[in-house]
Amino acid sequence: MHNKYNDLFDTLVKSYYEGDFDTTLNRIITCHESSPQETFEIITSLCGVKIEFDNNYLYNLKKAITHYTVQKKVVEKLQCCSDDSCKGDDNKYNCQRACPFDAIYFDEEKGSTEIDGDKCLGCGICIDSCKSGRILDKVQYIPIIDLIKNNKTVIAAVAPAISGQFGDDVTMDQLRAAFIQMGFTDMIEVAFAADILSIKEAVEFNKHVKGPNDLMITSCCCPMWVGMLKKVYNELIDDLSPSVSPMVAAGRVIKKLNPDAKVVFVGPCIAKKAEAKEKDVAGAIDFVLTFQEVDEIFNAMDIRPRDLEGVPTKEYASKGGRLYARTGGVSVAVHDVLNELYPDQIKNFKAVQANGVIECKKILNSALNGEINASFLEGMGCVGGCVGGPKANIPTARGKEDVDNFAKESAIQVPVHSDTLDDVLGRLGIESLKDFEDKDKIQLFEREF
Repeated sequence: MHNKYNDLFDTLVKSYYEGDFDTTLNRIITCHESSPQETFEIITSLCGVKIEFDNNYLYNLKKAITHYTVQKKVVEKLQCCSDDSCKGDDNKYNCQRACPFDAIYFDEEKGSTEIDGDKCLGCGICIDSCKSGRILDKVQYIPIIDLIKNNKTVIAAVAPAISGQFGDDVTMDQLRAAFIQMGFTDMIEVAFAADILSIKEAVEFNKHVKGPNDLMITSCCCPMWVGMLKKVYNELIDDLSPSVSPMVAAGRVIKKLNPDAKVVFVGPCIAKKAEAKEKDVAGAIDFVLTFQEVDEIFNAMDIRPRDLEGVPTKEYASKGGRLYARTGGVSVAVHDVLNELYPDQIKNFKAVQANGVIECKKILNSALNGEINASFLEGMGCVGGCVGGPKANIPTARGKEDVDNFAKESAIQVPVHSDTLDDVLGRLGIESLKDFEDKDKIQLFEREF
């Protein structure tokens, strides 16, 4: 969501909750700044859907919200964009220059910039680069309200990067209370799913790396990193671990234990919206909200997390799982688990991290050319990792500090020491380290690349 439309989003959220959505929508369309068609296009994006404007727009919009259908296209451009003030000395528009995948081009016939769907990874970097607000990401909160109203169990699964995002003094228990006040049944830390994947990645490393010349690329980081490997560096796929992301793992675990549950992921990343819709993992996550969107919702609903009495829970996520939020965190977590389970393999574990898209490309090129001096590759599309995501609420350095501090305070340092993890894995039919090597038993945490 572009900052330009925050007030409009607040208005839509309030009206949907208060029951005067029809009146509000008609007023906005009637008092539009531009054409009714363009205003409606902005509104549909803020409502998380895509439909055409016609005389029956109100009925069609409400129907689309209620019968929300998963759409692959998350980042979209409003119809016309040819503002020369957005051009630089290189004759490129700001959005073109910002795109790390060269997915935006100028169409001479249309006289406008366009997004190449085959190249676009849905990272959303172009959204903030477009000062005129002509590029939007779909905000899925209005359909989430319907989801909450029509389902008994709706879980908010929050990314490890959430530490400090809603105030230095806001505890995880207070955030849990805030999400429950929003209407969610409960809130869980995705760091717990990251803990499971740390064990799985350690098992994968033990299987894949037998000596100093072997290489494993972790898939447990970032959808941009995985997308680059799938689309640009496909020759390295054989070295990519076949694991899902912590987000997908969290959704699958929740739904395996409670098939009626719905899951909404909350994080700093627009690319997660596209990842949730990829065919081989679709269904694990119902919707995605960003931290900035949640902050706007809190404001619209007058929810102040720091003023709430927290809803406590027992400690269940480890230091390593919480460190997934920043560059290097996956390497630390996998190293610690490897040291517990396969101490003889530590001599072969040499991790290198790619910090941001430029470094990701550089390291993957080195790996492609056989010039990488490492056995474990971790890549984050955003500088700093998830804490540097485009929809974080706080600066990257502060986010990293808050994540590090919260992780350091964890009662559970290594996931293999967690009784809660043992219990959950047992309920999933995974009762030993050997089970992590069983393709059937570990299917929940795998995907095909």
